[in-house]
Amino acid sequence: MTPKTISHRELEEMKDGRTRLYLVRHGELTTSQEWRYVGHMDVDLNSAGVEQLQRLGARLKDETIDVVLSSDLKRTVRSAEIISATIGRSPIPEPDFREISLGCWEGMTMNEIVEKFPEEFEKRSLNIAEYRIEGGESFADVHSRAIPRLMSYLAEYKGKNILLVAHGGVNRVILCHVLGVSLKNLTRIDQSYGCLNIIDYFNGEPVVRLVNESFFAVSPKNGG
Repeated sequence: MTPKTISHRELEEMKDGRTRLYLVRHGELTTSQEWRYVGHMDVDLNSAGVEQLQRLGARLKDETIDVVLSSDLKRTVRSAEIISATIGRSPIPEPDFREISLGCWEGMTMNEIVEKFPEEFEKRSLNIAEYRIEGGESFADVHSRAIPRLMSYLAEYKGKNILLVAHGGVNRVILCHVLGVSLKNLTRIDQSYGCLNIIDYFNGEPVVRLVNESFFAVSPKNGG
Protein backbone atom coordinates (compact mmCIF):
# COMPACT_ATOMS: atom_id res chain seq x y z
CA MET A 1 0.00 0.00 0.00
CA THR A 2 1.37 3.41 -0.98
CA PRO A 3 1.52 5.88 1.94
CA LYS A 4 -0.69 8.94 1.44
CA THR A 5 0.77 12.43 1.06
CA ILE A 6 0.58 14.61 4.19
CA SER A 7 0.67 18.40 3.90
CA HIS A 8 2.86 20.65 6.06
CA ARG A 9 -0.26 22.00 7.78
CA GLU A 10 -1.44 18.50 8.62
CA LEU A 11 2.02 17.70 10.04
CA GLU A 12 1.84 20.67 12.39
CA GLU A 13 -1.68 19.77 13.49
CA MET A 14 -0.67 16.17 14.25
CA LYS A 15 2.63 17.02 15.95
CA ASP A 16 1.52 16.00 19.43
CA GLY A 17 0.49 12.52 18.26
CA ARG A 18 3.77 11.77 16.54
CA THR A 19 5.63 8.48 16.91
CA ARG A 20 9.29 8.92 15.99
CA LEU A 21 11.65 6.21 14.75
CA TYR A 22 15.38 6.84 14.99
CA LEU A 23 16.70 4.24 12.54
CA VAL A 24 20.44 3.55 12.83
CA ARG A 25 22.91 1.35 10.98
CA HIS A 26 25.61 -0.38 13.02
CA GLY A 27 29.17 0.94 12.88
CA GLU A 28 32.04 -0.11 10.64
CA LEU A 29 33.18 -3.73 11.02
CA THR A 30 36.41 -5.65 11.39
CA THR A 31 35.66 -7.09 7.92
CA SER A 32 34.74 -3.78 6.26
CA GLN A 33 38.07 -3.06 4.58
CA GLU A 34 37.84 -6.42 2.78
CA TRP A 35 34.23 -5.75 1.70
CA ARG A 36 33.04 -9.19 2.81
CA TYR A 37 29.39 -10.21 2.64
CA VAL A 38 28.69 -11.03 6.28
CA GLY A 39 24.89 -11.43 6.46
CA HIS A 40 24.14 -13.43 9.61
CA MET A 41 27.82 -13.86 10.53
CA ASP A 42 28.56 -12.52 14.00
CA VAL A 43 31.35 -10.01 13.37
CA ASP A 44 32.34 -7.13 15.63
CA LEU A 45 32.87 -3.38 15.23
CA ASN A 46 36.34 -2.03 14.55
CA SER A 47 37.71 1.07 16.31
CA ALA A 48 36.26 3.40 13.67
CA GLY A 49 32.85 1.77 14.14
CA VAL A 50 33.01 2.36 17.89
CA GLU A 51 33.83 6.03 17.30
CA GLN A 52 30.96 6.42 14.84
CA LEU A 53 28.48 5.17 17.44
CA GLN A 54 29.99 7.31 20.19
CA ARG A 55 29.47 10.37 18.00
CA LEU A 56 25.94 9.29 17.21
CA GLY A 57 25.28 8.78 20.92
CA ALA A 58 26.43 12.35 21.55
CA ARG A 59 24.07 13.51 18.78
CA LEU A 60 21.13 11.81 20.51
CA LYS A 61 21.99 12.45 24.17
CA ASP A 62 19.39 15.19 24.61
CA GLU A 63 16.61 13.27 22.84
CA THR A 64 13.95 11.43 24.85
CA ILE A 65 14.17 7.79 23.76
CA ASP A 66 11.50 5.48 25.19
CA VAL A 67 12.81 2.16 23.90
CA VAL A 68 16.01 0.94 22.21
CA LEU A 69 15.76 -2.02 19.83
CA SER A 70 18.41 -3.82 17.83
CA SER A 71 19.04 -6.85 15.70
CA ASP A 72 20.38 -9.68 17.88
CA LEU A 73 23.70 -9.88 16.00
CA LYS A 74 26.86 -8.77 17.81
CA ARG A 75 27.54 -5.71 15.65
CA THR A 76 24.08 -4.21 16.22
CA VAL A 77 23.84 -5.14 19.90
CA ARG A 78 27.22 -3.54 20.59
CA SER A 79 26.27 -0.46 18.56
CA ALA A 80 23.02 -0.16 20.53
CA GLU A 81 24.91 -0.55 23.81
CA ILE A 82 27.28 2.30 22.90
CA ILE A 83 24.35 4.62 22.17
CA SER A 84 22.47 3.38 25.25
CA ALA A 85 25.37 4.36 27.48
CA THR A 86 24.58 7.96 26.53
CA ILE A 87 20.78 7.91 26.55
CA GLY A 88 20.28 5.53 29.49
CA ARG A 89 18.17 2.76 27.93
CA SER A 90 19.13 -0.93 27.70
CA PRO A 91 18.68 -2.37 24.18
CA ILE A 92 16.19 -5.13 23.40
CA PRO A 93 17.61 -7.61 20.81
CA GLU A 94 15.16 -8.78 18.15
CA PRO A 95 16.04 -11.59 15.66
CA ASP A 96 13.50 -10.25 13.13
CA PHE A 97 15.72 -7.20 12.59
CA ARG A 98 18.73 -9.29 11.51
CA GLU A 99 20.49 -8.52 8.25
CA ILE A 100 19.55 -10.53 5.17
CA SER A 101 20.92 -14.07 5.30
CA LEU A 102 23.36 -14.53 2.42
CA GLY A 103 23.53 -18.30 2.70
CA CYS A 104 26.52 -19.88 0.97
CA TRP A 105 27.92 -16.43 0.08
CA GLU A 106 28.55 -15.37 3.67
CA GLY A 107 32.14 -14.55 4.49
CA MET A 108 33.11 -14.13 0.83
CA THR A 109 34.24 -10.99 -0.99
CA MET A 110 32.41 -9.78 -4.08
CA ASN A 111 35.28 -10.95 -6.31
CA GLU A 112 35.11 -14.42 -4.75
CA ILE A 113 31.35 -14.58 -5.28
CA VAL A 114 31.60 -13.44 -8.91
CA GLU A 115 34.31 -16.02 -9.55
CA LYS A 116 32.54 -18.93 -7.85
CA PHE A 117 28.89 -18.07 -8.56
CA PRO A 118 28.88 -15.92 -11.74
CA GLU A 119 25.44 -17.02 -12.97
CA GLU A 120 23.80 -16.67 -9.57
CA PHE A 121 25.40 -13.25 -9.03
CA GLU A 122 23.99 -12.04 -12.36
CA LYS A 123 20.52 -13.37 -11.57
CA ARG A 124 20.50 -11.61 -8.22
CA SER A 125 21.70 -8.37 -9.80
CA LEU A 126 18.73 -8.52 -12.17
CA ASN A 127 16.19 -9.36 -9.44
CA ILE A 128 17.55 -7.92 -6.21
CA ALA A 129 14.16 -7.98 -4.45
CA GLU A 130 13.12 -11.58 -5.04
CA TYR A 131 16.28 -13.60 -5.70
CA ARG A 132 17.04 -15.98 -2.86
CA ILE A 133 20.67 -17.07 -2.46
CA GLU A 134 21.15 -20.77 -1.79
CA GLY A 135 20.66 -21.30 1.93
CA GLY A 136 19.77 -17.65 2.41
CA GLU A 137 17.03 -15.07 1.94
CA SER A 138 15.70 -12.55 -0.53
CA PHE A 139 15.00 -8.95 0.42
CA ALA A 140 11.31 -9.80 0.08
CA ASP A 141 11.88 -12.35 2.86
CA VAL A 142 13.50 -9.65 4.99
CA HIS A 143 10.49 -7.41 4.39
CA SER A 144 8.15 -10.21 5.50
CA ARG A 145 9.86 -10.58 8.89
CA ALA A 146 11.14 -7.07 9.67
CA ILE A 147 8.16 -4.89 8.72
CA PRO A 148 5.50 -6.71 10.78
CA ARG A 149 7.81 -6.65 13.81
CA LEU A 150 8.43 -2.92 13.33
CA MET A 151 4.70 -2.26 12.99
CA SER A 152 4.04 -4.08 16.27
CA TYR A 153 6.53 -1.85 18.09
CA LEU A 154 5.11 1.29 16.49
CA ALA A 155 1.68 0.27 17.77
CA GLU A 156 3.00 -0.59 21.26
CA TYR A 157 4.92 2.69 21.58
CA LYS A 158 2.48 4.97 19.78
CA GLY A 159 3.25 8.60 20.55
CA LYS A 160 6.73 7.69 21.84
CA ASN A 161 10.29 7.75 20.47
CA ILE A 162 11.86 4.47 19.29
CA LEU A 163 15.52 3.85 18.47
CA LEU A 164 16.25 0.86 16.23
CA VAL A 165 19.82 -0.22 15.43
CA ALA A 166 19.77 -2.51 12.42
CA HIS A 167 21.67 -3.20 9.18
CA GLY A 168 22.21 -1.69 5.75
CA GLY A 169 19.82 -4.13 4.07
CA VAL A 170 17.13 -3.96 6.76
CA ASN A 171 17.25 -0.16 6.88
CA ARG A 172 16.83 0.05 3.11
CA VAL A 173 13.84 -2.31 3.29
CA ILE A 174 12.24 -0.11 5.96
CA LEU A 175 12.92 3.09 3.99
CA CYS A 176 11.50 1.56 0.80
CA HIS A 177 8.40 0.56 2.75
CA VAL A 178 7.74 4.00 4.24
CA LEU A 179 8.46 5.76 0.93
CA GLY A 180 6.23 3.40 -1.03
CA VAL A 181 9.19 2.45 -3.24
CA SER A 182 9.63 -0.99 -4.79
CA LEU A 183 12.33 -3.16 -3.23
CA LYS A 184 13.94 -3.40 -6.66
CA ASN A 185 15.17 0.17 -6.02
CA LEU A 186 16.63 -0.42 -2.55
CA THR A 187 20.26 -0.14 -3.72
CA ARG A 188 19.53 3.50 -4.64
CA ILE A 189 19.28 4.35 -0.93
CA ASP A 190 22.67 4.85 0.73
CA GLN A 191 23.20 3.69 4.32
CA SER A 192 26.67 4.49 5.66
CA TYR A 193 28.09 2.76 8.68
CA GLY A 194 26.79 4.38 11.86
CA CYS A 195 24.26 6.53 10.00
CA LEU A 196 21.03 8.01 11.36
CA ASN A 197 17.60 8.16 9.70
CA ILE A 198 14.52 9.75 11.27
CA ILE A 199 10.96 8.72 10.37
CA ASP A 200 7.87 10.25 11.97
CA TYR A 201 4.52 8.44 12.02
CA PHE A 202 1.27 10.37 12.30
CA ASN A 203 -1.71 8.06 12.88
CA GLY A 204 0.29 5.38 11.13
CA GLU A 205 1.28 7.52 8.15
CA PRO A 206 5.07 7.85 7.76
CA VAL A 207 7.05 10.99 6.97
CA VAL A 208 10.79 10.67 6.35
CA ARG A 209 12.60 13.54 8.08
CA LEU A 210 16.25 12.52 7.66
CA VAL A 211 18.19 9.95 5.64
CA ASN A 212 21.78 8.75 6.08
CA GLU A 213 23.20 11.39 8.41
CA SER A 214 26.72 10.00 8.86
CA PHE A 215 29.21 10.23 11.72
CA PHE A 216 32.92 9.87 11.01
CA ALA A 217 32.26 7.42 8.15
CA VAL A 218 35.82 6.24 7.58
CA SER A 219 35.07 3.64 4.92
CA PRO A 220 32.64 3.93 1.98
CA LYS A 221 32.34 0.16 1.71
CA ASN A 222 29.05 -1.50 2.60
CA GLY A 223 29.33 -5.12 3.65
CA GLY A 224 26.32 -5.88 5.87
